[in-house]
Amino acid sequence: MMTIEQERMKLANWKKWGPYVSDRQWGTVREDYSANGDAWNYTTHDMARSKAYRWGEEGIAGICDDEQLLCFALSLWNKKDPVLKERYFGLTNTEGNHGEDVKELYYYLDNTPTHSYMKMLYKYSQALFPYTQLLEENHRRTRQHPEFEIVDTGVFDDDHYFDIVVEYAKQSPQHILIRISIYNWSNGEQAINLLPTFWFRNTWAWGYDTYKPQLASSRAGAIEADHQALGQYYLHGEGLPGSLFCDNETNTVRLYGHHGNTGYYKDGINDYLIHGSASVNPAKRGTKAAFNYDLAIPAGEHIVVRLSLSQDPDYAFENFDNIFTQRKNEADAFYQEVLKGERNPDVINIKRQALSGLLWNKQFYYYDVHQWLKGDPGQPPPPPHRLQLRNVDWKHLHSKEILSMPDKWEFPWFASWDMAFHCYTLAMIDMEFAKSQLLYLATEWYMHPNGQLPAYEWNFSDCNPPIHAMATWEIYKAEKEANQGKGDVLFLEKVFHKLMLNFNWWVNRRDAKGNNIFEGGFLGLDNIGVIDRSSPLPNGEYLQQSDATGWMAMYALNLLRIAHELLWHNPAYTEITSKYFEHFLYIAGAMNGVEENLWDDVDNFYYDQLSLPGNLSVPLKVRSLVGLIPLFVVETVADSEIKQDEFFEKRRKWFEENRPDLASLVAHWNTVNKNGTHLFSLMRGFRMKRTLERLLDENEFLSDYGIRSLSKFHLEHPYQFNGDEKTSTIKYIPGESDNNMFGGNSNWRGPIWLPMNWLVIESLRRYYIFYGDDFKVECPTGSGRLMTLNEVADELSRRVFRIFERNSNGMRPVFGNSEKMQKDEHFKDYLLFHEYFHGESGKGLGASHQTGWTALIATFYIQSQSNM
Repeated sequence: MMTIEQERMKLANWKKWGPYVSDRQWGTVREDYSANGDAWNYTTHDMARSKAYRWGEEGIAGICDDEQLLCFALSLWNKKDPVLKERYFGLTNTEGNHGEDVKELYYYLDNTPTHSYMKMLYKYSQALFPYTQLLEENHRRTRQHPEFEIVDTGVFDDDHYFDIVVEYAKQSPQHILIRISIYNWSNGEQAINLLPTFWFRNTWAWGYDTYKPQLASSRAGAIEADHQALGQYYLHGEGLPGSLFCDNETNTVRLYGHHGNTGYYKDGINDYLIHGSASVNPAKRGTKAAFNYDLAIPAGEHIVVRLSLSQDPDYAFENFDNIFTQRKNEADAFYQEVLKGERNPDVINIKRQALSGLLWNKQFYYYDVHQWLKGDPGQPPPPPHRLQLRNVDWKHLHSKEILSMPDKWEFPWFASWDMAFHCYTLAMIDMEFAKSQLLYLATEWYMHPNGQLPAYEWNFSDCNPPIHAMATWEIYKAEKEANQGKGDVLFLEKVFHKLMLNFNWWVNRRDAKGNNIFEGGFLGLDNIGVIDRSSPLPNGEYLQQSDATGWMAMYALNLLRIAHELLWHNPAYTEITSKYFEHFLYIAGAMNGVEENLWDDVDNFYYDQLSLPGNLSVPLKVRSLVGLIPLFVVETVADSEIKQDEFFEKRRKWFEENRPDLASLVAHWNTVNKNGTHLFSLMRGFRMKRTLERLLDENEFLSDYGIRSLSKFHLEHPYQFNGDEKTSTIKYIPGESDNNMFGGNSNWRGPIWLPMNWLVIESLRRYYIFYGDDFKVECPTGSGRLMTLNEVADELSRRVFRIFERNSNGMRPVFGNSEKMQKDEHFKDYLLFHEYFHGESGKGLGASHQTGWTALIATFYIQSQSNM
């Protein structure tokens, strides 16, 4: 029986409004019209309150319609700060000692797929917000020091802060109830201005459409919004608060010294409250407005403010609390069904917050590269030099959709390989939205005409690992299983056609010698090697990558599996299955020694190789995830299915008879286990065992908290490479990078990353399907403790989950040594889902709201408790 939320997901318009406002629009490529491409400095945090954005909006706990025409978010003032708190503060890439980083504490606590109920928490200092302290201390620190976080500044000590809890409950698809609860945890009365803010995205200043919508107020406690596309909406505030109005227009006087224009600019409400300026419109009209609740909250108490956003001009807050209770109960019932296998309250809390954060990280993402490059007729023309900087080859890209973001502050743009992982987790709670994300990437207004998928906003031409076929297949399988064997064949076929084009792009553009060894370059694993993978090499050298080649073998195997499925619905796919089977065999042959060889027989590990002129190759003996990725190339197929595909069966036998050199390199594709299953794997038994020995060695990859990205072996044995001009070194670093090699983003040199651990675990479970209980390995290596591959996967799942769980001492490793976050009752159960984690302690590092791919933790499960 479906829950009410699951039934609601089938109805139209329930997703019309959602948390689609970015956490950060300033400092993005979209808003950068500079000559030098310095996006961080073209629009800074200080400029943001005064500059009207071209492509999107930002705010605290923001919501908007699905075209982001009308927005709502929170503004606050503690009576001490020099500016209103309208947006989250953070350091730019050059200001932080470990790169860009949001310096605020906020938590996404609850959300449903239709956003019928949403809840988040923002912690706001009652003292002067430490802007200067955060800047100066992080500037003083080097890469050898940890980041200086807001909790380190002392502003939360002695409970001198507010907890701002923001909840949304939809009474109907276009009627949103808003409840804001402000808790004063200090021992004295505290004053605060709460400014629920309502505004139109600026669509009129760019020279295409002169229509300008209007906000107005003719009575206390009500703001009317009139838009030709949306119709009329009303924001009602209980208690009849007064309202302040200005316009979502750039303050050219403050930013550029242009005194020719007059008006009530975007920063008008800020200047009125902070400085007493005559900067709000006394006529109470404009395109940006806010209610002003001037509150005094007694010590240890809280105040609740209730608002309504709807098309009802006379809403009187009847049934308000009942609707909230009802929607909260429905959200509880939904997650009880989603997480019905869980009994541990702490595990349920972790998974629910992870899934809720994933839903909060949806964003209206608008970016027309052609318009962005040429500039707008209503604005000064961009400098010509910017046409040589970035994304000039992506003029076709036109995004105007609701997309799943990695982190709406640190990564407020889509990243194609992140999105594939998001989709796998999203499929747990919203299958249709998960499918929509993959379909968007495959459209002609995203995918390049040459077949390349866009990487991410900073450089669409970079390469991300080609894992979208895997995500497509996994989502299809999950839906098919849930629907008693009926899958969405149309979705599978649509994505498959575009992925075939993308696969061909890889074959034609990323295989320099045509030998099935690939040179993907960046591939998302930022500077994991000893050579800069993002830049061309001198003197005709190039890097033959174990990870790129492994990803491509995995890609071929995924496409084989999809084509095999489509064959049962359309015989035209008969020869397509064989095509990808043959690609898989030739890539396997290239990696494993028929023509090339990335496997090192001495070390029993896969390495990248530097290809030199004269057909010489030098292995780069760095034990990293690069050498583990071939482990992911695994799939199982029932013998009965293979035998029904006569053409495939003929080609399989042909290779067995005519290319035994290739056939012998691929694990068990021509044999059947006792359960009638074939194994397609890049690794035969010996190489898999040797790789697993390193993987499960606590002195190499295995940490108490999962699989490290670089072997701990390199702590005492750094790898050195002697190039033409200098010697480069790579050393195990369990946490943040300690140097600026290749830009300093060297955080794949030891930390634990959730998506890679997830791939390891899922691969082991596939191997187990074929090998069963008879195949066992030592885990950990050298312990004498034998486990099946399924039990190993369980053990890794437990170790990764330890990052977030409260241990026997009541501590969560993710919080590190922060006493406040570990023990304070107002902190200890609110979780941050970081980008990556310290390889020895499990402490969260990097972006702190990466409930994109780190939300994968919600999918972790333990099938067996044996051998614990």
